[in-house]
Amino acid sequence: MHMSAPEHHTDAAAEEVTRIHPRSVLGRLPRYAAGKPPVVIEGLQSFKLSSNENPLPPLPAVLQAIGSQTAVNRYPDPMTTTLRTELAAFLGVPPEDIVTGAGSLGALNQILAAFAGQNDYDAPDEVIYPWRSFEAYPICVGLAGAMSVQVPLLPDSTHDLDAMASAITDRTRVILLCTPNNPTGPALAEQEVRGFLAKVPRNIVVVLDEAYVEFVRKEEAVEGLQLYRDYPNVIVLRTFSKAHGLAGLRVGYSISRPALTEHLRVSATPFAVSQIAEHAAVTSLQHIDEVRERVQTIVDERNRVVDGLKQLGWEVPEAEGNFIWLALGENTPEFAALAEQQALSVRPFGVEGIRVSIGEPEANSRFLELCATYTKGPGVS
Repeated sequence: MHMSAPEHHTDAAAEEVTRIHPRSVLGRLPRYAAGKPPVVIEGLQSFKLSSNENPLPPLPAVLQAIGSQTAVNRYPDPMTTTLRTELAAFLGVPPEDIVTGAGSLGALNQILAAFAGQNDYDAPDEVIYPWRSFEAYPICVGLAGAMSVQVPLLPDSTHDLDAMASAITDRTRVILLCTPNNPTGPALAEQEVRGFLAKVPRNIVVVLDEAYVEFVRKEEAVEGLQLYRDYPNVIVLRTFSKAHGLAGLRVGYSISRPALTEHLRVSATPFAVSQIAEHAAVTSLQHIDEVRERVQTIVDERNRVVDGLKQLGWEVPEAEGNFIWLALGENTPEFAALAEQQALSVRPFGVEGIRVSIGEPEANSRFLELCATYTKGPGVS
């Protein structure tokens, strides 16, 4: 059958298109900058250390489970019943308290859609969070229609919880705590979070973003699940992207009391978790000992990198995720370029610093070799 060539837009039609404007908030929001892939350098294997990905593939049983799923012509279970049941048994919580989403980011968007955004009065809702922290926070908050209240981190890259408590107003609807904090690394301590929650009115939702919780080894680190049991306004946010190595399948979830989940189920994106993703997550949970073994190998590598940097005289914040933070300031672009020349992609943040994901042992060793030759590292005199 002969197909006619597509018609080109006339100048008049193009002019009409230019009159279509997006919401004004889009012009005020930062753009999400995903970690770049490494450049190809002849003679060097390239490594991506820019996206906090698990360098190990999913477990063999998980890959087999993914391959067995063929009914992709059917919609998935909108309630992800099998996964929530498996998670409930694993975490020791009622399945009704779990709401799944497309990664922890999808689950966060559901929380913001339910509790902070456009309302029936002029003053916008406010969402308080530390900064610098996860770079998607200001985007998600802005798109929800709420106003970001960013509270600077303390000099040691930890949350300034006193300042965050002081930032609460009658317009505050949600507070985000990121532990370990991405991209800087420190984890919150149990007692400091409990002290903070004592200052937060119970009508404000407090989200504990624990995307990297499986990598935490700090003895006094906060336990999100216990806080959720003790405080009805706490929501715990988790993901299968990091420890389980399922970043490409987008499986996350929140845990909160029924008084909150009843609203989250209304704001949840239908069919956000595919049947392939659900089956993979369930299978990974059923092989949790193997997952933990793999996580420990990454933690061991993280410790090796941190120890190596300290031996070089570099100052590194507490690292409790699968990444480290280098507060390089104005030297950030220079170091990122040097890493690129070594076929290593890292994640620079303007002129603040660089986040480096823990990758394969060879990648980590090459990174340390680069640091040994760089004389402007943080703390190096």
